[in-house]
Amino acid sequence: MKPVTKAVFPVGGMGTRFLPATKSIPKEMLPIVDKPLIQHAVEEAVAAGIDTLIFITSASKHAISDHFDPRPMLRQKFQHQGKASLVEKLDTLPEQVTRIFIPQGEPLGLGHAVLQARPIIEDEFFAVILADDYIRSPVNTTAALIDTVHSGGCSAVSVEEVPEQWLSRYGVVGVPQWHHGTGKVTQIVEKPAATEAPSRFGVIGRYVLDAAVFSLLAETPPDQGGEIQLTDALKKLVTDNGLIARQLEGQRYDCGHKQGYVQATVATALADGTLQRDDLMALLEGNRP
Repeated sequence: MKPVTKAVFPVGGMGTRFLPATKSIPKEMLPIVDKPLIQHAVEEAVAAGIDTLIFITSASKHAISDHFDPRPMLRQKFQHQGKASLVEKLDTLPEQVTRIFIPQGEPLGLGHAVLQARPIIEDEFFAVILADDYIRSPVNTTAALIDTVHSGGCSAVSVEEVPEQWLSRYGVVGVPQWHHGTGKVTQIVEKPAATEAPSRFGVIGRYVLDAAVFSLLAETPPDQGGEIQLTDALKKLVTDNGLIARQLEGQRYDCGHKQGYVQATVATALADGTLQRDDLMALLEGNRP
């Protein structure tokens, strides 16, 4: 099997939960303290060996492209001023990494977004990374999935156990037997009621997929909301090519919702050695105005 070197970042959504901020700022550019969500996702991909980043975007998301521009004049200014720490902050992307931006046209679902990358991916395994899912972990989640694909010979998805009342937000997998945190998926259900869910393990925003999924997506009809769901194609992938679930190691924050975004910001701030943790804790405990 070839190395996995390409990752798809679906970033064409409207971010309506974060209006009015997302009226002019892509939700993927919302910062966790001082680093945008999309940069956290890209750094994870690059550390996992990805060298081609494919952004499925929209006309209003030019700020993402701007963020990863090298800004040589600004770099030169900071170097002249001796501000090495600021120069380092400009290094948002290694020079050897390729960026490709593909317009989605209309936000017609995650499956539709992934399908737009087909001409670039061709017949390779590839990663899909959703920047909304911010992960703090001692293990690189994308790299772990790539390892799973190489050992298992088929596609893999990251899953975590979610509260029963939230199962209707997820694609939920059925895995009859787990072995060291991985297991073969026999069933996957999109946004089930708790009584219909095959387990409490929901798929989160990290995938490494066989290019065979493109043919399945092309044949997948839109759902009642007019969107093409990736989960519907994964159902067929389970039967045709196989699918492995890998349990997440670490903590995921769903930054597609305000609650998760605030929790991610607080957790990251508390772990940031440049900030005064005691002051932050005092504020959280209500001991400061």
